[in-house]
Amino acid sequence: MSFFERLQAATRHSLLCVGLDPDPAKFPGEWQGDASRIEAFCCAIVDATCDLAAAFKPQIAYFAAHGAEAQLERVMAYIRKQAPQVPIVLDAKRGDIGATAQMYAREAFVRYGADAVTLSPYMGFDTIEPYLEYADRGVFVLCRTSNLGGDDWQMRQLADVDGQPRLFEELARRAQSEWACIPGQIGLVVGATYPQEIARVRELAPRLPLLIPGVGAQGGDAEATVRAGWRTGSPILVNSSRAILYAGRSLAELGPAARRVALATRDCLAAAQA
Repeated sequence: MSFFERLQAATRHSLLCVGLDPDPAKFPGEWQGDASRIEAFCCAIVDATCDLAAAFKPQIAYFAAHGAEAQLERVMAYIRKQAPQVPIVLDAKRGDIGATAQMYAREAFVRYGADAVTLSPYMGFDTIEPYLEYADRGVFVLCRTSNLGGDDWQMRQLADVDGQPRLFEELARRAQSEWACIPGQIGLVVGATYPQEIARVRELAPRLPLLIPGVGAQGGDAEATVRAGWRTGSPILVNSSRAILYAGRSLAELGPAARRVALATRDCLAAAQA
């Protein structure tokens, strides 16, 4: 199965992507500040939400900052064991060229066994090509991000003439047409804080899957996000990280509280599809 086919299957019951951004400073109880508990923390979240999630999205920086890459490998293996039907998107935002890009692709798909990875397209399509050699895997290319600084470049018109496309619009168009050389591999990242731009990306890239961060702690509106981006046959993943991860204030509440928030978010997303 292609990544797109696996994603289609996973999003039939849920649009929720659970982000794994483990920050030991925010861990509950006696785990607080203990980076050796990253694996245990993430696995507890997986246990609590794996039947609610369409995907998991570990953010590699939260592991690498604490020298916890081996813990990340074990977390990825644990997800595979507990929820083999749930795709894993490695949030790495890589964006290099040539042999370096080949090594980053190997890191994501061979070392960690991710189903997809996030990429920055700033240096051009040849930063993406090495990842497409893994025909059963996918990439999500940054298009219109949820941060305020995204306006610095993404909203720029390509020429100082009315009617010219903005950078994010041109990227969406190319991803749908020129870059989609192998169907089912390329998707786009669009922030939930900009529902109008989600709708514009969907207009320009009607068939591509969208990864949409920013719901939850970042303030994105779940209903507006789904209405802007979801179409039958064009899957979306709506990511929530901190709101789910840190809902519990004690170790006893870690799993139950995460599950309550994940369930409420999943149901809110499902209601918006109606």
